[in-house]
Amino acid sequence: MFSLVLQRSVSSNVGEFVFNRNPRSLEKLRIAFKPKGWHLEKPGKSFWHKLTFERTSRHLTSRLVHFKNGTVLTASTKEWAIRKFLYSTVDKSAYMNLGRVMSQRCLQCGITEMINDNLEVKSDNLKLFYEEMEKNGISFQEPDAYVNPRPSDIERPEKSWEIHI
Repeated sequence: MFSLVLQRSVSSNVGEFVFNRNPRSLEKLRIAFKPKGWHLEKPGKSFWHKLTFERTSRHLTSRLVHFKNGTVLTASTKEWAIRKFLYSTVDKSAYMNLGRVMSQRCLQCGITEMINDNLEVKSDNLKLFYEEMEKNGISFQEPDAYVNPRPSDIERPEKSWEIHI
């Protein structure tokens, strides 16, 4: 049976070219353009993906914003699928469950690294939201963009697509 599987996997019907239609693959390789913005800007624009959080008197909303395309993902307690499982849309369990839902949506889209604006979190509820996202595999630090070095540079940075053993 093993030889049968091996024979099927070796075929000559493989295409010569691979067309990558994923717009985020260059960001995963760290070679996509990453805007630097102006150094005097308060929030800064040096990100590919940024997580924003908004709390109103009745609802919580979390958005994942791409620097070029705008809002990519959204999770909110306004959604019926989330709201029907919550006792209140602004209590601690709402923050935790919104963090779970948002992290699940990010992982399903293949986005695992993002920038967080709220570095100094003062609210315990907001800490629960961010801890829940980190617990589910989301990192709040984006890798630096790869800068092509000159041939005369002494220290050349490691390329993200090369594997050193």
